[in-house]
Amino acid sequence: MKNLLFLLVLLALFASSCSGGSEPSGTASSPAAEQEAPRADASADEGSNKGIGEVKTVDLNDPLAKSMVEAGESIYEMKCAACHKLSDQRVVGPGWKGLTEKREPEWIMNMITNVDVMLAEDPTAQALLEECLVRMPNQNLSIGDARDVLEFMYANDGGTVGE
Repeated sequence: MKNLLFLLVLLALFASSCSGGSEPSGTASSPAAEQEAPRADASADEGSNKGIGEVKTVDLNDPLAKSMVEAGESIYEMKCAACHKLSDQRVVGPGWKGLTEKREPEWIMNMITNVDVMLAEDPTAQALLEECLVRMPNQNLSIGDARDVLEFMYANDGGTVGE
C-alpha cells in the first residue's frame, strides 16, 4: 500500500513539473564543424555542446537517407515512442519536434548511446533530468542505430528525405 501511495505521489509530481516549458536552446552543427574535446562544464547556449561520449563528429546527409530514416523510425517505435512524442508535447521525456534545431547532432547521439555518463556529467542532460524527474533508460543502441534515429529526427523536423 505504501508503494502504491509513493507511486501516485511521484506521478503527481511528475505531471506537474513536466507538463510544459521549453528546453535550453543550442545551435545546429554543420557537417564540417571541428570537434572540441567534450567538457563537463559546457553549457547548451555556447553552441559547442557536443555531449560526452564516443561521438565526436557527425556528417549529416543532405538529402536524408531514406533507408536510415526508415530504420530510425522503426527503432523509435520500438524503444522511444513510449516516452517521447514526435510533437513538442512532453510525456515522460521531451517531445522531439524541433530537437535537431536545439541540440548538436553529436549531443543527441551521445545522449542516446552514453546516457548514464551524460546524465552524470553533462549540464544540459542534467537540466532535462531536473525538469522531468525521470532518468532516460539506457536502450543499448549501437552508434549505427543512434545514427538512424538521428536521421529520423531530422526527417521529423522537416528535413528532405532522398530516394
